Amino acid sequence: MVGVDYLAGERRTAEFDVAAMKIVWAGSRRAFEISDRISKLVASDPALSKDGRTEMARKELFKNTLRKASYAWKQIIELRLTEEEALMLRFYIDEPAFTDLHWGMFIPAIKGSGTEEQQKKWLTLAYKMQIIGCYAQTELGHGSNVRGLETTATFDPQTDEFVIHSPTLTSSKWWPGGLGKVSTHAIVYARLITEGKDHGVHGFIVQLRSLEDHKPLAGITIGDIGTKFGNGAYNTMDNGVLRFDHVRIPRDQMLMRVSQVTREGKYVKSDIPRQLLYGTMVLVRQSMVRDASYALSRAVCIATRYSAVRRQFGSQNGGQETQVINYKTQQSRLFPLLASTYAFRFVGEWLKWLYTDVTQKLQAGDFSTLPEVHACTAGMKSLTTTATADGIEECRKLCGGHGYLCSSGLPELFAAYVPACTYEGDNTVLLLQVARFLMKSVSRLGSGKLQAVGTIAYMGRIEQLMQCHCNVQQAKDWLKPSTVLEAFEARAVRMSVSCAKNISKFTNPEEGFAELTADLAEAAVAHCQLIVVSNLSRNCSKTFQGRG
Repeated sequence: MVGVDYLAGERRTAEFDVAAMKIVWAGSRRAFEISDRISKLVASDPALSKDGRTEMARKELFKNTLRKASYAWKQIIELRLTEEEALMLRFYIDEPAFTDLHWGMFIPAIKGSGTEEQQKKWLTLAYKMQIIGCYAQTELGHGSNVRGLETTATFDPQTDEFVIHSPTLTSSKWWPGGLGKVSTHAIVYARLITEGKDHGVHGFIVQLRSLEDHKPLAGITIGDIGTKFGNGAYNTMDNGVLRFDHVRIPRDQMLMRVSQVTREGKYVKSDIPRQLLYGTMVLVRQSMVRDASYALSRAVCIATRYSAVRRQFGSQNGGQETQVINYKTQQSRLFPLLASTYAFRFVGEWLKWLYTDVTQKLQAGDFSTLPEVHACTAGMKSLTTTATADGIEECRKLCGGHGYLCSSGLPELFAAYVPACTYEGDNTVLLLQVARFLMKSVSRLGSGKLQAVGTIAYMGRIEQLMQCHCNVQQAKDWLKPSTVLEAFEARAVRMSVSCAKNISKFTNPEEGFAELTADLAEAAVAHCQLIVVSNLSRNCSKTFQGRG
């Protein structure tokens, strides 16, 4: 009856979230205990109710989000919650808000790119929410192509200031969450120009609104970009537009961990390698893979409950009809999504290890794994977010007409999650970055300039895998992790090698790459799916050994 009750009403509380999250959150007993305690705290608090959210007008919806965010912050202070507990509290409130960007992007950017002095000054304010920040990178004219950003930051040696300016309509900052109504500050990415030379895109801390009356400062045009897709969903977030008209900021508000501009206007690189900034990127993408498992688990939980309760056809002699979950067609669509939820959980855990590993290597001056790490995190973000968005929609279909109701929770879940396929890198663009890494790897392996290790270890057996033939005789053979793994390895190798051979037929390799992007994207997906299966295979093997 739980499934019927849930689909019939709008009691989208954390009681449901606990059931869905048990399979993805509890990496340890302590983590689960904290998660369970915080979820019950949210579920039992009327101030954090989700009732009627999908029926609210945009203005009312946003005010409700502000109220909840303010209330949550008071709870964090009064209950003296740890950083981990505060994160879980925001998670179970389950409402996109400006705080997501403040804690998830603004603060990490300062921690990753700011000097010790800058961190001491700005993080002290940010941690106390005395300033609220957002991450202003994307522009109206450029998203994935960060190098094409048009906003400028020109150094004026006469005043020791940078002049931030939006020279064109397309240079308007567009989409940053928290920007439209709330943020007082932003990490603004702009082209650094000093002594007449363009040094590329750098980050700057820019105050946007007065801390006295919250009005935009002189030279700043700012606002909300309007209603987004879906009822409720991401409309709780104040995504904004931002333009600068020769706005001046002090020189020391340039994020200067890896490069600085001197008082005289000289551009100087620090002793800290720029590659260290990759650690933050790995962390952000790891969190997106983790969030994919959370979102998909919720959709699968709803669809599984519905499938168990819903009965249709098959009644004989006046008896009960057949549970929908017993139909093979329902199982063939639902169970792979359930498996994917677990698989993404394992990959998320592995990416935690990867983040720790790459951070340690970067600090030791070892940058050898960066190309692989970049390709891996880009690919995992693309694969998991695409699969999750598609999976949520499939779960809606699995619930029949009831899945189309906002009260099912699925339409809003889809609308709130699907932007993940675009932000932090368009998924197709990311796949092509993976493909470029694979083509370089195949070429360098062939010339003996690269060792087949890490996520491309399977390429060390190219000749064997190119000749590999499946020896599966019966269905139960597919229960062996090694058999499944070899099949995915063979497919990934063959697709990458095929693309490399086809590119080699072109006089200009870049022309060949552009012509074969569809095939290259498929090869990248095959490689990324292999990474998921490899992690799943290792976990399955450990389980079988433990039972041995």
